[in-house]
Amino acid sequence: MLKWLRVTSTALAVGGCSGPLSTLDTAGSSAASIATLWWAMLAGAAVLTVLVMTLLALSFRRRPAPTRGGASLWIGWLGVAMPTTVLLLLLGFALALGERTIARAAPDVVVIEASAHQWYWNFRHPGTAGDIETRDVLHIPAGRPVDLRLEAHDVIHSFWVPRLAGKMDAIPGHVNVIRIDAKEPGTFEGVCAEFCGLGHAGHRFRVIAHDAAGWAAFQRGDQP
Repeated sequence: MLKWLRVTSTALAVGGCSGPLSTLDTAGSSAASIATLWWAMLAGAAVLTVLVMTLLALSFRRRPAPTRGGASLWIGWLGVAMPTTVLLLLLGFALALGERTIARAAPDVVVIEASAHQWYWNFRHPGTAGDIETRDVLHIPAGRPVDLRLEAHDVIHSFWVPRLAGKMDAIPGHVNVIRIDAKEPGTFEGVCAEFCGLGHAGHRFRVIAHDAAGWAAFQRGDQP
């Protein structure tokens, strides 16, 4: 029975790290930074958990009443200083990663307009002979940064492709910009991450990352 539980729990844990909407099976630089932060936070939480469990175990041991200096050690250093240090390190690490993922001017960036509706997405891509519009399918070039200009036409929506980048809200009357990229060609699943009405559960889309030849063909209108 114990062996079965170990195998099952391991399979569930490993299975949660992959899949079309996995935030840990990354395929873009922004998503990789988010996953790195997640692992760092998990490590910090593990350190604090071990500390708390150790203190809890020690509290059940019979021992003489602590001296004033001993109490200062437990409360001051282990109870305050260590958690504060761990949390400050995590905060600094998060700020450094966030600074690296901010959309900055780039000579090869591709700008695409994304419009959210109940319950579909319209994407307007730059084409050779003019803009190319698609519905619920976003086309991007692999290996290049893509800036998505998000807007909504009814209620607040949220653009999220877990394997490529974080979330960004699409707000009526306002344009938000999120930068995504795909390291390799492929197809990625995206969802609306903000409840937007009865059709929210089906408010999904796909991202197709093309190689250089495929992107050029799409811009010519050779691909749907």
